[in-house]
Amino acid sequence: MSGILATLRLQFHGGCTLDDACDWVDYYAALGVSHLYASPLLASRAGSTHGYDGVDPTRIDPELGGEEALGRLVKALRDRGMGLILDIVPNHLAVGGSENPWWQEVLTHGPRSPYADFFDIDWHPFNKDSPDPTLTGKVLLPFLGAPYAEVLHSGELVVRQDEGAWYVQYHEHHFPIDPETLGGQEDPADFDTTQAEGAQRLHDLLERQHYRLAFWRTASDEINWRRFFDITELAGVRVELDRVFVRTHETIFELIARGWVDGLRIDHVDGLADPKGYCRRLREELDVLEARRPEGVPRHVPIYLEKILAGDEALHEDWGVTGTTGYEFMNQVSALMHDPEGETPLKALWQEVTGRSGDFLAEVRQARGEMLEINLNSEFHGCARALSRLAKHRLETRDITLGAIERALHALVVHFPVYRTYADGRGRPLQDAPFFERALEGAWQDVNPPERDVLAWLDRWLGGEAPNSCVDPAERELRLEAIQRFQQLTSPAAAKAVEDTAGYRSAVLLSRNDVGGDPETFAYSPEAFHIACQARARSFPHTLITTATHDHKRGEDVRARLAALSEQPWLFAEQVRQWRRMASPLREALASGVAPSPADELMLYQLVLGAWDPALDIDDDATRQGFLERLAQWQEKALREAKLRSHWLWPEVQYETACRNFLFGLLEEPALRSDLREAARALDLPGALNGLAQTTLRLTTPGVPDLYQGTEFWDYSLVDPDNRRPVDYALRQEALKERESLGAALGHWRDGRIKQALIGELLALRQRFPALFLEGDYLPLEPQGARSRHLLAFLRVTSSARLLVVVPRLTMGLLEGEASLPLVPATYWEGTWLALPTRDDIPDASRQDWSNVLTGESMQMEEGGASANMMVGEVLRTFPVGVFLQEK
Repeated sequence: MSGILATLRLQFHGGCTLDDACDWVDYYAALGVSHLYASPLLASRAGSTHGYDGVDPTRIDPELGGEEALGRLVKALRDRGMGLILDIVPNHLAVGGSENPWWQEVLTHGPRSPYADFFDIDWHPFNKDSPDPTLTGKVLLPFLGAPYAEVLHSGELVVRQDEGAWYVQYHEHHFPIDPETLGGQEDPADFDTTQAEGAQRLHDLLERQHYRLAFWRTASDEINWRRFFDITELAGVRVELDRVFVRTHETIFELIARGWVDGLRIDHVDGLADPKGYCRRLREELDVLEARRPEGVPRHVPIYLEKILAGDEALHEDWGVTGTTGYEFMNQVSALMHDPEGETPLKALWQEVTGRSGDFLAEVRQARGEMLEINLNSEFHGCARALSRLAKHRLETRDITLGAIERALHALVVHFPVYRTYADGRGRPLQDAPFFERALEGAWQDVNPPERDVLAWLDRWLGGEAPNSCVDPAERELRLEAIQRFQQLTSPAAAKAVEDTAGYRSAVLLSRNDVGGDPETFAYSPEAFHIACQARARSFPHTLITTATHDHKRGEDVRARLAALSEQPWLFAEQVRQWRRMASPLREALASGVAPSPADELMLYQLVLGAWDPALDIDDDATRQGFLERLAQWQEKALREAKLRSHWLWPEVQYETACRNFLFGLLEEPALRSDLREAARALDLPGALNGLAQTTLRLTTPGVPDLYQGTEFWDYSLVDPDNRRPVDYALRQEALKERESLGAALGHWRDGRIKQALIGELLALRQRFPALFLEGDYLPLEPQGARSRHLLAFLRVTSSARLLVVVPRLTMGLLEGEASLPLVPATYWEGTWLALPTRDDIPDASRQDWSNVLTGESMQMEEGGASANMMVGEVLRTFPVGVFLQEK
């Protein structure tokens, strides 16, 4: 079988099993995919739609078909020379319900349980500076739907006995009873909580357990165990402990040793206590397993990290990993499609309509503060208390109060520019120092003068000084604890504030707001894009690069359409003003303000235009209703994520209903529907051109392209669960089987087959010339002439082949008014050319006979000194993008 040349992500669940995937292997093999890339396959909660709520990492999920079905899939893949990459979740396990046996053991026996240290539980929590007696030796279980006393007397807590084991049932939850707390004479009937005596008996029994039941709203303030972000049903796992690492990875390692799994994707690596240590340990284990892998499969098993990098942040090169899952490429290629000249007018429109700042960073900082004060309040105070214990340990800092630490810590986290740093016993890595320094500078401006000295101590304690340099072992341990708590606080604070809050509050242009995105940078120049590609080729040439994922907020072709608005922002602004006037009767005046708010209304217009499929028949009632329901699902999530007029913790139903009514009114009112349809149609051609350019760059720039299920046709999906809808495989298989030429597919481009055909051609090329794509040099080209800013071009070069790639950008003004194809007329490229180098260090650079990979045409150019000119009008004459090959 081949190495990893191209991957395709599949989302498995009860309705999409491992046996189902066997039926699609031939299709993906014919498309040119080398490896399927599976969502988590270990046992998760019953009915899970994603697998990130694992309950037992020692077995394959039976709902997916279990180990036998996985074996069948692996055989089908091997028969076609393909492999499997597996997504694993070391950071957390699901603890809601009763399906997690390790968690149930902990609840039964508390600190005595052999699994007590598997989960990140603080068995001796503090409330401010004083112990909380109700939680000493206990786990807070904030799973009740109402205050404890109310639930206790409601009859919803039912004591049951099953095969000698006692537990309290509350809906899907089973809270086990420690047998040592029973007298031996009890009867379940004794605990009838509808009666006062029964309720008191149950309360007395619960007080003797190793947990405390609580109203779900207490979690943010009092929870004493680490969660995944602020999701109370997902508990943090301590894989930094050797026996926890071994137990949680033994099944995965066995699959790798058998040769069933050829690569690992690590979910949310920043949630771990020590990401570097984890990755290096994992790399060591995989290297040892190489000797056990059977003949015929690659020995090396790469590691890919789900890691969100800030704009100027780079992945550490000493972790032993192959790269990331490619969010940074998704951000870069999206920014390349945006016209920088559109930023100022679009910001002005946002401010005019909403009255809110167009400063995304300001929104992020506001949201970070709210996360620390509401959703992550318990985690924030836990970190502050760890720092306070450290301060009290030293004479020179014992007078620093907890309050002062909290104020300084709050400011520091609010200004933190990256997800986290990676300090350990050796202190803060040099690569991380600029980010911490930037946070200190911002915090210094926000705190009162006395707290500035506290910030200096935080700098020292949180990695500015190496904990290993401490003579006092107790202080060293206190510093390491504070560092761990801090770094596991900044990561969820960033994720919740940036992606899940600010991204729904600030929408200068929503195509720049996505997972892993950098909305502070509106556009990339070709030069900036080239620099990013060269850096990737130099440091992580085999990293994954993607443009669509199970986590994206808007599909890759939604973003491609919206990017075109940056080219004509004044027209869009005038349209928005017109639509707002026309839609005035649809708005509702509520006590809390107008519904929808101006910001929510402006975002809605963007989403309607972006998600509008070019083939959508909006006048068909059933089609329109389906489109509206998808938009309404996005809208509800957007309103709650923004946390301004509604919230996941306290949904404002009246506001949400008014917003839904407004949405439906937009497309039910004939004049508005007609206007929106006309605006959407204007985005069809430039959006398709952007989509084809984006696809070409993902398949030809340095890195391993990762596709997402179904996106080989146009992808107009929205945030989950919309982006996890069933895929019409029959339609895609039929299209691929026909093997229509690219030219023919271009004639009916609206159905998306042109995108699949382009992917098929470029993946076939990758299979013919793997070294060209995995190891080839990346050489930027600088277009010349009148339309040069509308192009991006580069060469991939090895000793045996050269590849020339040319894609258009910022094309909205280059398409003729009556154009019917996403193809810039050759006349628009007059006076624009590419100068191909003929330097001695490029093999056969003087030859200028090129084969058009996409059309089969040949091109001959004459050498002219140090370069040979290639006229762009000829290069892009018959197809929207150009890919040309020259073999030795």
